[in-house]
This record gives sequence, C-alpha cells and structure tokens, in this order.
Amino acid sequence: MPNSPAALPAAFRAVDLAVARLQQLSSWRRYAVAFGSGGLATLSLPPVDFLLALILGMTGFVWLLEGVRDRRRACFALGWWFGFGYFAFGLYWIGNALLVFGEKHAWMLPIATVGLPGFLALFTAVASLVAGFARGRIALIFAVVASFSAADWLRGHVLTGLPWNLFGHAWSGPDALLQSASIYGIYGLGLWALLSAALPAGLSGGGFLGRLACGIAAATLIFLHIGYGSFRLNTAASPVTDLGFRLVQANIPQREKWALKYRARNITAHYQLSREDRPDWVRHVIWPEMAATLYLAEDTQARQVLAGAVPQGGLLLTGAPRREAGIQVSHNSILALDEAGEIVGHYDKAHLVPFGEYIPFASWLPIEKITDGVIGYRPGPGVRTVRLPGLPAMSLLVCYEVIFPGAAVDRNDRPAAIINLTNDAWYGISAGPHQHFANARVRAVEEGVPLVRSAYTGISGAVDSYGRIVGTIPLNQKGYFDFRLPEPLVVPPVYARFGDILFAALLLVCGLAAISASRMHGRKAVP
Repeated sequence: MPNSPAALPAAFRAVDLAVARLQQLSSWRRYAVAFGSGGLATLSLPPVDFLLALILGMTGFVWLLEGVRDRRRACFALGWWFGFGYFAFGLYWIGNALLVFGEKHAWMLPIATVGLPGFLALFTAVASLVAGFARGRIALIFAVVASFSAADWLRGHVLTGLPWNLFGHAWSGPDALLQSASIYGIYGLGLWALLSAALPAGLSGGGFLGRLACGIAAATLIFLHIGYGSFRLNTAASPVTDLGFRLVQANIPQREKWALKYRARNITAHYQLSREDRPDWVRHVIWPEMAATLYLAEDTQARQVLAGAVPQGGLLLTGAPRREAGIQVSHNSILALDEAGEIVGHYDKAHLVPFGEYIPFASWLPIEKITDGVIGYRPGPGVRTVRLPGLPAMSLLVCYEVIFPGAAVDRNDRPAAIINLTNDAWYGISAGPHQHFANARVRAVEEGVPLVRSAYTGISGAVDSYGRIVGTIPLNQKGYFDFRLPEPLVVPPVYARFGDILFAALLLVCGLAAISASRMHGRKAVP
C-alpha cells in the first residue's frame, strides 16, 4: 500500500518518530519545548530575519498542540508557554530602559521582562485554546493560523494596543517579501507567514502525497510572495523630489539627555551637525524626539540661537516639550522653526506610551513614569496631515506612533510623506531599535509614501514608498545624512485604500477552512 508506513521515505518515517516522541513528553517537558519554540520563532524577526526559525517554531507548536487538543487546560497552557517564550525573547530589550536610571526603576525589571511577556502570552493562550477544537491535522493548521492571526490583531488594539513583533514582521526583512504589505497590511502579511510556517506540520502523518502537498504548498506561498514583490520592485520607478533634507543623530546617552549641566552641550551637538559641510540643496533639517529639552515656544532667545541651524528659506523640525498657556501639563511635540526663529507649526503626540509618558490609573498606582518629570504628558488630538512652508503635506509621528498599522496617516487628507522623530537611546545596543526601524519601513509600504526617521540615537534614515532604504545613520553612531525626498506613489496601495478589510476576509476564509476540514475529518472518523 502506498500510504503504509513501510512505503514512506525514510525521512518521513523519521519525522513521524520525532513527532510521536514529542507528543509523548511529560507536561513540564512539553511546556518547555513550547517555550523554546516561541523563543526560536523570534529569530525570524529583525535584526536576525532568519525565516526558517518561524517555520520550525510554528511547526513544532502545531505538533505539540495536536498531542493535547482533547485537553482544554493543556491547550491554553501550551499556547501561553509558546507566547511567553516569543515575547520574553522578542521584547527582552524593554528591560534596558529600566536600567538607564536603575537606582529608581530597576525594581520594575521583573514586571517588564516577565510580567509583560506573561500578559501578552494570554493572547496566544486563548488562540491555542480555540485552535484546539479543530479535528484533523489540516484543520488544526488552519485553526492555528486563524486564531493566532486574530490574536495578533487583538494585541494591536486592546488596551491602547502593542502591535510590536507581529508575526508579519517575520517577512519584513527582505524587500521582496515586504511588498505584500501594500495589499493587506502587516496583519495580512502575518497570516500568510503563519500559514507558510504551519503547513510543514503536515509532513507528519497521512499518506505520501498529502505530506508532499503540505511541503510544496508552504514553499509555494513564500515564493509566490517573493515573486510578486520582485516584480513590483523591478517595475517600480524611483523618482525623487527637489526637496533636500538633513537628518541629525547626535548619539547622546539617555542618562545625559535631560541633565541641566549637559543641556547646552547636547543642543550644541545637534546645532553643529546641522551646519557641518551642508550642501546648498539641503533646505530642511530634522532633529529627533525631544532634541530641544526646553520650552522653545516660551524662550525667544533660544529660538533665535537655533535659527542659525535653519537653512535659508527652510525649516528646522525638532522634538520639544510644548505646553499651552495657563496649562502646566506638557505635550511631547514636534515644532517647526523657520530661519527667523518663529514657530510656524507643531504636532502633539497622540498615542502615548503607558508607564513611559503617563501612568494608567494614576490615582491607584503611586509610581512615577519612566521618562523625566513627575507629571505625565497630555495626548494630542490625533494623527493629522500638517502643511508647513516649503514642504509638501506631511504626517508627523512621534516615537512609537509609527508602529500602529492604519493609524500613521489621515487617509481623508493623504500626505506626501511621513516624518517620524524618535528616541531609542533607552534600549542600548539591542534588537529594539532594529525592530522599531522595521516597523517604520512597513508603514511606508502600507501607505505608499516615503518615510523619514530621525532618532536621538538608534537608526535614523529614510525609506522610499516601497520600503527600500535610501540611507541610514547606524545605531549608536553620531552623524548626519543628506538626501532628496522620494516621491509618494501616485495611486495609493490597496491597503492604504481599504485598510484591514482584506485581512478580515482572509481571516474568515482561513477560519472557514478550519471548520470545513474539521467536519470532514469527523465524518471520516465515523464508521
């Protein structure tokens, strides 16, 4: 018989044996493997971008889940341990922020490195519980993909959301794979990444043709997306405007950023980098988040000094605190300063970082926020298109506002570019700044507009409307980067026009496939 174990190639028999041993593990060993599988999957994320790691991690998880799917508590626990490994290894760098002022914040280290991953793992735990109701290997694969994709979307929206290290970011490294984000966004990209990573679980169990079909389908999904991305890039024009920009990255340690004794030195560093060997075609200079650590709107003398960094007829865009008359609570803002030292526009950050810029339930939690100052920042009115003298319409974003899909631009007033000011000095030499920059690249592809990013230290740079890197200032390096702004796409991408609707349709199809395959398996099981 062609489907008998003896007729299968030795490689398939070896896989079957390995899966059988995996599913016979004791509970604590099973959870340890799930934890390791989640940790392994993070190697597919920036800066490593090792795609095979997600395939190995998800395939192993599906096999583990298959072995316990009749036990609901075990399904939940298995998903939690997988998620705990994924988030503990993927977000380890958050702990670095608490060590910058370790004398005040080190006590929160267990909360950031254990508590946060443990909470986020609840999303994968519930997803695993739901997927466990599927019957049959193929049904289980589709159920895992659908439930984990839905969990990703929920994680990006619940409690202000944290769409960091979504499964779609496993495909964000290669330019070609990233292009599909223009169609269905990062959540849709994650669904396809999960499906291609989970399908190899079908290499165990069943007949030879069925196993072969699962392997071929997984490879085909990846190569189809690479093919589409390659075609899109090969047929893409690369026009640039006449607008010249200079990005400045002064690479100043976070511990010295707000210290009064270093204020003059820090601002002078940005000032000098703004003027050094600047070509005549550069008309605008961009400083990072909170580069001006004083209330510029209230300090005429300081504005007059900084005006010396502004090119003739151009602007200086800098991060700075801003407060309204009679109100002591500040905004984390972007200010536009002209050559006369006048502020000609501003944007106030709307999506603030919990515990970093404000304390949720402050009356119940008597703790200080991580950033300087006792009083939290006040959020702005939200994303909007800003028009400044000498510049096209811009969407201005501060720090991690750039990580939110579908919320980077005002789609009723489409901008020509996104400018993102940030500060990754909190995270040292870690994966965090690389992941942050990768998030920014995805927004450019989704919206079809170039993105400009200036970091206090981190990775500053510019990407075009296809997410291709124009140039960067590397992590922990002092310097500047001059470039001409790329053109936005004339026709907005599919995602820019329809948002997550196509992802929702894919999710529905995947869920229906899981239900259908599960019912078919049930009928076959009935004698």
